[in-house]
Amino acid sequence: MEPFQILFSDEHYVAINKPPGLLMHRTRISEDNVFVVQLLRDQIGQRVYPIHRLDRATSGVLILGKTAEAAGKLGEQVMEKAMEKKYLVIVRGWTAEADTIDYALDDPDSGKGRLQAITHYVRLGTSEMDHAIGLRHKTARFSLVLAELETGRRHQIRKHFAHLNYPVINDRRHGDVKHNTYFRNVFGINRMLLHSFTLKFQHPYTQEEIMLTAPVDEVFENTLKLLELYDFCPITAFHH
Repeated sequence: MEPFQILFSDEHYVAINKPPGLLMHRTRISEDNVFVVQLLRDQIGQRVYPIHRLDRATSGVLILGKTAEAAGKLGEQVMEKAMEKKYLVIVRGWTAEADTIDYALDDPDSGKGRLQAITHYVRLGTSEMDHAIGLRHKTARFSLVLAELETGRRHQIRKHFAHLNYPVINDRRHGDVKHNTYFRNVFGINRMLLHSFTLKFQHPYTQEEIMLTAPVDEVFENTLKLLELYDFCPITAFHH
């Protein structure tokens, strides 16, 4: 496996562009053999401490502490909603131009039942293609969305867009089965189209404002082209 693309590194933190398909760390229920935490530790030659989490299927900016203390300090910003996280998302259908989704979600991590969950989004662009994927329509519609998390519940963006009936493309758990099957079988696209695009925070040690951007991978970029959404994407989303 290729080494991670390092987006930022100093004595306290390291940020990577996480590829899709990797779990953060070992869990009892997973049979995976490779994990972000172990791979990054081996790559940079020191232990790393997770601060926030990305789902296995999600790619993009991920920051970890180089000490437990550093991770704890930045973790406070996550808890206080002071860390700004934005995601690029391709969904089924044409969303509103901008909206706030305020819909409580079950939070298995806390065991507290349903908790408030808020996602803000703006639509970057739409497309319509001559693919009869569902039964009711002769064409398929897609939106490219920039979503910002105000709260950080598990699968929040995925659940929120599914709740609005704009499921994330290739979301196996909360998405649309017909679309997912079509993308796999016809387009050969297996990855979920959700990417952690930017992360902004105040550095706990230097007080500097840090803004990190993760370019999308080749599959995501090619999908944007295929769905005629490429021109709506911010130029910083690409390597070149």
